[in-house]
Amino acid sequence: MSQYISRLGRRSPAAAARLGAMRIGHRRPRRVAMLSVHTSPLHQPGTGDAGGMNVYIVELAQRLAAIDIEVEIFTRATSAALPPTVELAPGVLVRHIDAGPYEGLAKEELPAQLCAFTHGVMQAWAGHRPGHYDLVHSHYWLSGHVGWLAAQRWGVPLVHAMHTMAKVKNANLADGDTPEPAARVIGETQIVAAADRLIANTTEEADELVLHYRADPGKVAVVHPGVNLSRFHPADGRAAARARLGLPQDALIPLFAGRIQPLKAPDVLLRAISVLLAERPELRSRIVVPVVGGPSGSGLAKPEGLQKLAARLGIADVVRFRPPVGQERLADWFRAASVLVMPSYSESFGLVAIEAQAAGTPVLASAVGGLPVAVRDGETGFLVEGHDPVPYARVLERLADDPALTHRMGLAAAHHARRFGWDTAAAGTAEVYTEAVHAHRRRARAAHHG
Repeated sequence: MSQYISRLGRRSPAAAARLGAMRIGHRRPRRVAMLSVHTSPLHQPGTGDAGGMNVYIVELAQRLAAIDIEVEIFTRATSAALPPTVELAPGVLVRHIDAGPYEGLAKEELPAQLCAFTHGVMQAWAGHRPGHYDLVHSHYWLSGHVGWLAAQRWGVPLVHAMHTMAKVKNANLADGDTPEPAARVIGETQIVAAADRLIANTTEEADELVLHYRADPGKVAVVHPGVNLSRFHPADGRAAARARLGLPQDALIPLFAGRIQPLKAPDVLLRAISVLLAERPELRSRIVVPVVGGPSGSGLAKPEGLQKLAARLGIADVVRFRPPVGQERLADWFRAASVLVMPSYSESFGLVAIEAQAAGTPVLASAVGGLPVAVRDGETGFLVEGHDPVPYARVLERLADDPALTHRMGLAAAHHARRFGWDTAAAGTAEVYTEAVHAHRRRARAAHHG
């Protein structure tokens, strides 16, 4: 794994960032233009296209500002009522760019609006003195294309985070899901070639960038995402959280929390519950299955599909569908659960897995993407190969028969999650920024003298 730039050390965030700057001999960027075209950091995670990437951008930007790197986040305006700029936190500004109709525009239709979005970004830049932005950090491939053009125009480096990759998603499609288009594959390939640095969530993601997109290993940096440990923690315990949410104290509560779409496979949880209750009907009186989230992506085509599946399986009486909730309320759902279930077909990391563990709850997940990094199999949760509901049912049966297992694994999970603070992620990202600036200037000098 030495071919990748690693940011997994145990130094304090400030010390790590200072050391990175001193080692390279160049200062960190003062101001970063961060691009998130298709989803706003102000949107509620779990709604529409808002999910882990929204949390990632908000938390990372705030922590970067805390170490004196100002962040301006450019995102598409989705309402005429939105102000042009919103201060998210001291040192973090959200800029709303008009590009296409405010409402009713699907993510798949956004490529046609990239020119308009780029124009808006350039207009904002034109109002500043030269050199206002030291670096561009783009998120997801749509933003990458805007970032590519902006970085070239401004003469600054481009750092890009894929978050998900078309080739990886297409290799792990759920039944009935829609493949990512060829245009996205081409676009991602171009961005990988153009970026000065690529940030991967895990070593596996770094390997995929090299394997599928021929990324230069020397440009790929592994920086684990983090968790807000002041928000996601065990607090006053499982019993208190259940009381606040009106949940029975002695129930087995397997929780699904996230966007409802085939990629996230909430149907696997429902099918596992059906298998479990068919074999152990006596458990029906003490099982509650909350599904917290809203339809998204290809799940929008059948927004009631999961409710209909629960009815067909004969388990509608134990499943409780709840709309997306804010982060504080979500932390209570995690605390209340016996286990968080994530049967996803693809996850670049799986932030909710770390958030649930930080709240003291084990995770039952598919062994895909970054989930084997997020979850320690047999210690902080369970990893299942594939999406057959039977192995998931076996784990749930084990938790039902040994309620103390949730407590024991929850303690280990909370301890494990403390390794993933956002301050550490921000320090690692700042070091990547510094190296990108250094490499960019070195190439510029070589071109000038060449």
